[in-house]
Amino acid sequence: MPAPLLVVPSSERLPDTADVVVIGGGIVGVSSAYFMARQGLKIALVEKGRIGAEQSSRNWGWCRQQNRDARELPMATQSLALWEEITAELGEDLGFRRCGLLYLSDNEAEIAGWAKWRDFAATKGVATHMLSAAEAGERGAATGKPWKGGVFSPTDGIADPSRAAPLIAGGVVKHGGTIHQFCAARGIETEGGKVSGVVTESGTIRTSRVVLAGGAWASSFCRQLGITFPQSSVRSPILSVMPGARGLPDALHTAEVSVTRRGDGGYTLAVSGLASVDPTAQQLRFARSFLPMFAKRWRVLTPGNLSGFASGHETLKRWALDEPTPMERMRILDPVPSARAIETILMRARRLLPELTTIPVQATWAGYIDSTPDGVPVIDDGVGPQGFVLAAGFSGHGFGIGPGAGRLVADIVTGRTPSVEHRQYRLSRFGKSAWGQVSEF
Repeated sequence: MPAPLLVVPSSERLPDTADVVVIGGGIVGVSSAYFMARQGLKIALVEKGRIGAEQSSRNWGWCRQQNRDARELPMATQSLALWEEITAELGEDLGFRRCGLLYLSDNEAEIAGWAKWRDFAATKGVATHMLSAAEAGERGAATGKPWKGGVFSPTDGIADPSRAAPLIAGGVVKHGGTIHQFCAARGIETEGGKVSGVVTESGTIRTSRVVLAGGAWASSFCRQLGITFPQSSVRSPILSVMPGARGLPDALHTAEVSVTRRGDGGYTLAVSGLASVDPTAQQLRFARSFLPMFAKRWRVLTPGNLSGFASGHETLKRWALDEPTPMERMRILDPVPSARAIETILMRARRLLPELTTIPVQATWAGYIDSTPDGVPVIDDGVGPQGFVLAAGFSGHGFGIGPGAGRLVADIVTGRTPSVEHRQYRLSRFGKSAWGQVSEF
């Protein structure tokens, strides 16, 4: 079975005009559309497949400040408040709750790294608690083993990947916007160096402003506009088990396996170090840009197969606006997870948490996690034609910080004072200052 996903209806017709067109229906795209629609703008959101069907429904569901890179921490903190705000405003259950995130370890160097981050976080007003061996053992009682230590971040939490993006998309419609699924954006039209329209497979929407929140497809789309956006993806396996396990933490991370309680009472299981690198032409093009990241993380990556090449999301080809594009040939990135990887995840989870031993598997899937060379997203209105905003490259962090990213995009588009500092998200950093400055997490 694929990743669970709430299906929402599309709007009846494509509008002739819009104040802003948002391309991409993941958590960043729908959050951007939501905050702009809430401000009274006429929003049209176009998605080549289904809302939330790619990485926004294929992740752990963590909404965390813990271990965030300093460049992302303010947005992460703001996002936690916005998850609560959106939930209250919509009156819908996004699955968000501040249950706290628990990290356990037997590695003294890892524990020391968490302590160092705790000291940094304290200067930013973020509370996180280091756990002694006794405290770690108590909080990790479900593992039935002792631990050297750990960390608990009480104000962090989780949301439901199967429901969040679709329900926020419903909020866009509630505020007068329109949602168009199975409607790929083929390109952008300009007049005098300014955005004048978005060409979709179903027709053209006249607009002066566009937000590209295309996830793993963003770089290939940018290429059509003459924008160089270094981006690369890894294929990551994940699975969920049925409800029935008792006494497990809502969100637990260890080097062995990570588990997250789902909205239906089941659990998502994953291992950080099982991602595969599927070679593509785009990866070769940006290989030099990603050397520092590869040097830091090669131990948690494995060689992949030709799935990424076949999917077409990292193509270097250019396409015409009056013909089908790679997005129409691959509506939803739904790579097949490695059977060996799934077996490894399940074996580790059941070994660490005996309560899972008899709980059957509910679903297995994989997803493409897109990344920038430094592991920090790009949110920038200074590239491409006037009126164009790029919001992509969230590097596996997009779900948790999606609301904050959407709020920032809305501020940029409407000319309001940005809610958080965003100079660190400029695309231009990859030409100079970002080299080697890879995020730690």
